[in-house]
Amino acid sequence: MPTLANIGIPESTFSGSTIYGHQHMSDSFHWPDQARLAMSFVVNIEEGSEMSIARGDKKPEPVDELGVALGIPIRNYVNESNYQYGINAGAARVFNLFNNHQIPVTVTAAAMALENAPQLVALIQQGQHETCSHGWRWVHQFSFEEDREREFIDKAVTSIRQSTGTRPSGWLSRYLHTDNTRALLAEAGFVYHMDDLSDDRPSWETIDTAKGPVSMVKVPYALDTNDMKFWTAPSYTPQQWLDYAVDTFDQLYEEGATAPKMMSLGLHLRIIGRPGRIGVLKKFIGHVQAHQDVWCTTRLAIAKHFKTQVSLPPGSTDSETLQQ
Repeated sequence: MPTLANIGIPESTFSGSTIYGHQHMSDSFHWPDQARLAMSFVVNIEEGSEMSIARGDKKPEPVDELGVALGIPIRNYVNESNYQYGINAGAARVFNLFNNHQIPVTVTAAAMALENAPQLVALIQQGQHETCSHGWRWVHQFSFEEDREREFIDKAVTSIRQSTGTRPSGWLSRYLHTDNTRALLAEAGFVYHMDDLSDDRPSWETIDTAKGPVSMVKVPYALDTNDMKFWTAPSYTPQQWLDYAVDTFDQLYEEGATAPKMMSLGLHLRIIGRPGRIGVLKKFIGHVQAHQDVWCTTRLAIAKHFKTQVSLPPGSTDSETLQQ
């Protein structure tokens, strides 16, 4: 069986032991219709799958708007209700905004969240949005052994396919991942992953797997523009978040005149869906749509277009061909 070493692909100097080789856009790369910028809106759906004593977890969900992280086995009913707000009220505001502006988004969904709230699936399907896997539940998988993590990934794929009718082609972990995650995703046939913050453009990533070298598209994410900045210290006001998002867009749009770029904006139903925050998302969308040569699209569309423009690294298999 060929390996990365004997086909001449160098190991990355900054990544984990299973990740090798990065092949980026060439000078001839372009987005559809010569767009300067690919704009990726990402709606994270985690509500209903977060940590809870009621689901057998050892402690309640630590991510809370007030920063109240309980390390003891007490059920945090108030924080659970905060997550429920995203389903009951935030979802309609967020999806109606994108649907009214005819903007396709990537929905990174924890599979259990969609099982527990089928009304969210209806909103996703209404806008013809992409569903990307955010795991079986919104929990940390970095402590999982290989077999347990493989089962976690497989359960997520099966559940999301049953809920939405479509197999997820992308993956986003909850923050951290294991040394095995990339290889397991590649072997499972994922087209792309977004567990990466290293660039403003996609690239091929070649991984040493049990099936030999497999290449998967890496579509980098961004945390600095994420609406989690409303919850983390030092927290942003809505206007500060909008200013930062607009400045990010303007800089990438300017750079895109000579080298195509992409921008990610991560959102959460329970955060941006609050009535005092949804208005700044509407203003940002208006700013984006006031510019020509911007491709508002899904991450799967970005990955697929990248594959038509940049050749598969030599000696490796395209991960998509392993999809079942």
